Order: sequence, then C-alpha cells, then structure tokens
Amino acid sequence: MKVIVCGAGQVGFNIANHLASEQHDVTVIDRSPELIAKVQSSLDVQGVVGYASHPDLLERAGARDADMIIAVTLFDEVNMVACQVAHSLFDVPTKIARVRAQNYLDSMWQDLFSRDHMPIDVIISPEIEVARAAIRRLEVPGAFDMVPFCDGLVRAVGVRLEEDCPVVDTPLRQLTELFPDLNIIVTSILRDGKLIIPSSNDQLLVGDNIYFVSEEKQVARALSVFGHDEEAARRIVIVGGGNVGAFIANKLIQKDSKIQIKIIEMNAARARAIAKEIPKAVVLHGDALDVDIQKEANVKAAETIIAVTNDDKVNILSSLLAKQAGSKRAITLINNQNFGPLTYSVGIDAFVDPRQTTVSSILQHMRRGRIRSLQNLAGGTAEVLEAVALETSPLVGKPLREIRLPEGIIIGSVVRGDEVIVPRGGTVIKPDDVVVVFTRLEMIKKVEELFSVRLEYF
Repeated sequence: MKVIVCGAGQVGFNIANHLASEQHDVTVIDRSPELIAKVQSSLDVQGVVGYASHPDLLERAGARDADMIIAVTLFDEVNMVACQVAHSLFDVPTKIARVRAQNYLDSMWQDLFSRDHMPIDVIISPEIEVARAAIRRLEVPGAFDMVPFCDGLVRAVGVRLEEDCPVVDTPLRQLTELFPDLNIIVTSILRDGKLIIPSSNDQLLVGDNIYFVSEEKQVARALSVFGHDEEAARRIVIVGGGNVGAFIANKLIQKDSKIQIKIIEMNAARARAIAKEIPKAVVLHGDALDVDIQKEANVKAAETIIAVTNDDKVNILSSLLAKQAGSKRAITLINNQNFGPLTYSVGIDAFVDPRQTTVSSILQHMRRGRIRSLQNLAGGTAEVLEAVALETSPLVGKPLREIRLPEGIIIGSVVRGDEVIVPRGGTVIKPDDVVVVFTRLEMIKKVEELFSVRLEYF
C-alpha cells in the first residue's frame, strides 16, 4: 500500500515507522528539513520538505497513485486542507486527519467532514483517544489495560502479577483444572521486555504482565484469580485540565453523578474556564508537584490519581507524590515511549501512550480482510483484533485442534450472535462468527489472510 504521511513529529514519525516496518511504500511530508532528515536517516521511507497542503508537494509525494493520506501535522487546518486537496485533485481513496480542536468535533457540525463538504474518511482526536484509554483503565480496577471488543461482550485485559497472586508458578494448563468456571484465554505474557505467546506448558511468574481475553461478565472473577480485588474508584484526582482532563472529568460525571472529581490545573485562566465548564468538579489552581496543593486536593483519600498534562515528568512525579501520600492507584500519560516500561518499577499502576492509541486508530483502516477493530499493544509488538470468519476461511468448519495456526497467533474468543464461546480444541468456527485474535505484529499478514475473501468465494 502506498501511503503519504503529512507531519514528521512524534505521531507522524511513529506512524511512518510502523508502516515502513510492514513494508508499505511510505512518503513523509514536513516543512522542517531537520525532521525530514531524521525520518530519512532512521526509516526506510521517502521524505519531502514543504507544506503538506500544497498541491505541488502532494504531487511530488506521489498522491496520484497513493492509496491513503494520513495528515497529522500540528495544525488542524493544514491536515484538513491536505485531505481536501488529496481528494479533489488526486482522488486519494482513504483520507485520515488528526483534528485536535474540539470546536470542529462538536456533534452539531458533524456534516462538515462529509463527502460533499470536506471529505475526510477518518477523524482522529488524540486527546479523546487518550481520555478514552484512561477511562477504560478505570473501568477495570486492578488492570493496567483494557480493550473492549464485539460491542462490549468481550474484553482483552492486561494485568500485572504480584507476589500475592495465587497462581504464580502455575502452568497455564492447570488453570482450567484449578478454576473450572474460569472461562478465559491467556493470550500473551510480557516478561523482561519480551513478548511471549504462551503454550499450555508456560508458567506465570511474579512480575509478569499478562493479557487475557474474557467474556465481560467473567473479568472480575479472572482479576480475583490473578490477585486483584480492587474496588472501583469513586474519589478521583485529575492532574491537568486540558482537553484530555476535561473529557475524562465530563465522561465520569455523566456516567456517575455521585463520583467525586478534583482537577489540579497550573494555568489560572484555564482553571477558571474549566471550573465553569464542569461545575460538578472541584478545580484547584496550582502546581501538582506542590505538596500543599496535593494536600488541598486530599490525594491521600483518592482511590485514583490520573495525571494527563503535556509534561511526562510532571505526570510521573505528581503520580508518585500522590501514591506516597496514600492514593491507591495512579494512571499516567506518557509521551516518551522509553519511560513507559519504567513506570511499573517506580509504582505507577497503568500508563497511556498517545502514539499507541493513535496508531491503533489508523491501522484499523489499513488491515485487509474482514477486520472490524483492533488495538496495538505491548509497545507496538502485538495486536489484538476482532474479525469476521468467512466461508472460505481456513478457520471455518474444523475443530481448532486440527487447524495449525502459525506460531505467534492465538484465538482468544469466538462470538456467535450474543453467545461468547471460549475456544477449546473441539471448538468449530462457523461462517459469520466474530473471532478475537491476539498476534505478534510480524504475523499480521497471516492473520489478514485468515480473514480475507478468496477468489473461490465469488
């Protein structure tokens, strides 16, 4: 696939890196010669210096035969115009734009991005994606990650195994024997920075971060088995009153009017604005690294602190101060991917990587086959996705024990109508079943083949 990426900042670089690693033909446009030089020296991509919305630049980048344009510059208007030019002059089939200003995204203006006006196929709002990711982690106390699939019937849950976990040193094959009512599939183990797609003989060790796939109503039981019985947070402190913090606060209050939200915001004008915007939240103007401000916010009584400023160091340190004061849990926004793996060792319970959430949104529209949704996981080394099984799929019509799935691919769940089926050796997948699959990133083409329409289908 030929893809043009507009913007070589952190998001654009990460997207280009991901696509180039999958052997897509990628060209990056940015007005900064330094950023383009960095992209070309680091990645197997082409680079063009200039304004991404200019027709001549898009033509030089190969827009006439491009399959997709992904506009993620710092400026919403440049992103929107780049997509408009790509559509009107070059007929690029798929147009994706990052739009950060919430005014554009208000539901009353939803026709703006229709084909008759400004034809953008997919709008990505990193702030909203990050906020939703943080809220998902709140929904499952004790988990460091949670992704819903199949209209919420199935969840992929990430959990860390501590010393008090009842099943450490237990081979996976014994989980069913010990807990016959535990209908889950452990799909991966993250151990010492390495991703393991486990077999039945693999053991669970202290310090492992694991992902399991489960029916929604089984999640609480599974978390208990893995040593996590935390209660849902009702008292929450949010550090950062920007778009992310405001979105989180609004959504939580809409969901539960009795929840107690306190927001710490450094900028006085923004603090006043958010106090008017969210009257049910308590807004404190001050530095989240100031112990007195944290005392005023009563972080010691908070079940969770959510740190979502633009500064990783503020997020990390304010989270650690709150945990030290007595807050039970910390969810932290981390932009620098090198910081992510370190967070668990210093006491942060869960982190959100905005680039990973953005890449997931984009990849969903690039995957071939009947793939309906996906999430990039484990620092970009794995994906979990849901896909529809077709009549011609090699997965259909045989017991799973007779199907030799390539190493690195594991089926986590099968959904047939409203029924969630835990895949076992005798499970037979039928046409139109929705299958939740966990895979190493390098095996994604094999997964696409499993769910693609074959010629004999027609």
